[in-house]
Amino acid sequence: MELELRHLRTIRAIADAGSLTKAATALGLAQPALSAQLKRIERSLGGTLFERGRSGVRATALGELVLDRARIVLPAVHELQEEAVRFARAGARCGPRTAFRLGGTHGPLLGGLVDRLAAAEPGVTVVTHTSWSEREIAASAAEGRLDYALIGACGESAPPEAGRLAWAEVARDPVFVMLAADHPLAARPEIELAELAAEAWTNVPGDGCFADCFAAACVRAGFTPACVYETDTASCVHLVQVGRAVGLCRATFPETPGMVTRPLSGAPLLWRHLLGWHPEAPAALRAADVVGHVRAAHTDAAARSSSYARWLADRSPVLHNAVERVNR
Repeated sequence: MELELRHLRTIRAIADAGSLTKAATALGLAQPALSAQLKRIERSLGGTLFERGRSGVRATALGELVLDRARIVLPAVHELQEEAVRFARAGARCGPRTAFRLGGTHGPLLGGLVDRLAAAEPGVTVVTHTSWSEREIAASAAEGRLDYALIGACGESAPPEAGRLAWAEVARDPVFVMLAADHPLAARPEIELAELAAEAWTNVPGDGCFADCFAAACVRAGFTPACVYETDTASCVHLVQVGRAVGLCRATFPETPGMVTRPLSGAPLLWRHLLGWHPEAPAALRAADVVGHVRAAHTDAAARSSSYARWLADRSPVLHNAVERVNR
């Protein structure tokens, strides 16, 4: 794992708060997820950054070194981003917008949004940019290089650039597990996460909190994943189909030969689909329309997943109606 700006922000937040509990609250994370993230950062830097005591946490010598650099780097990057936004906004006022510039992580909704925008406004070009990095997509929208950022967040975690972008929750889905069609648990309608403790896992890369949320969910279930293959979507599907691993996916994942998707009991992991834009950019004027298009794309994707349809049908009417309200 390479050190990123978000890691520096996490380290600074822990130092400023003086405890992991307070820092987790400030960052909008569960404490187990923050602890798992800190361990990953420490492994990448080769040493312990904080020592725990009865009164909280205290930076080690290595931690102080990293904090000194973070206090220089983070304000400089913030200033650069603000200047870039002002520059991009000034350029946007020079003439009418002739394109929708969309950014998204890999998933079913970006294609659906492109289709709906192209149909609704055939005279306007739709330009897309995809990345595994949710923070890159959000930063591009904050800095004026993209009009809209279509990403996801795990559970109640705050999206990146929460202070500079306006965010709308498009939909909220449970996270399902992918299994080979002949897996011993494939015939089950629902699976306990603990029942998969001995499995190898596969998942797509990303710089959001999902890996930490997954690790924390596994700890709550009583195990630590022994092996996680991080690779592209097609390779994840192949590893599942041949029985080499099980994988995690959104509930809207399409039907795929050779594998099945199943809900995890109690929905220990949730995925929120989010659309973000800069509130002072021209894109803000069209945001409500674009949110509507994304929600329609999500409805279409959900309808194509028979396992998700069964999961919704099995819920109580109250929960079913609550999900429907969020997803409208």
